[in-house]
Amino acid sequence: MSLNMAKEYLKKFHLEQNIIEFQESTATVRDAALALGCMDAQIAKTMAFLVDDKPILIVASGDKKIDNSKFKQTFHTKAKMIPSDELLDLVGHAAGGVCPFGIKDGVLVYLDVSLKEFDTVYPACGTSNSAVKLTIPELEESSNYIEYIDVCKKLEV
Repeated sequence: MSLNMAKEYLKKFHLEQNIIEFQESTATVRDAALALGCMDAQIAKTMAFLVDDKPILIVASGDKKIDNSKFKQTFHTKAKMIPSDELLDLVGHAAGGVCPFGIKDGVLVYLDVSLKEFDTVYPACGTSNSAVKLTIPELEESSNYIEYIDVCKKLEV
């Protein structure tokens, strides 16, 4: 159902043809990058947090993680991820498929500046075995984002 919601939403932007479905799981950045044949960094992972008891989504490059001090400086609260068993109710998508498309009303979307490194990125599309290929301008338009923020740092390997 989440894939259908995301697909219907993306139709408004004529982007439904960019959706890719896989037989295997693409729930993790690494799995998605392997399935798509791209760098981990090109996976636009969507992380869900509670800020003032309201859900927000932050879309960031797949090779980044939240920098707690930057998050607190931006949102004036500690980073508190939404538990996976609450994602569907609060955001509209389950873990592994969280994306900024076809989400519940009132969920705010932010894009991390780390995405600007790329011309094309691959966010999930509502399920743990789907993605959508988007240019940055397509992501900006279709995500209905509030603003770009700088709340991430490079993952340490």
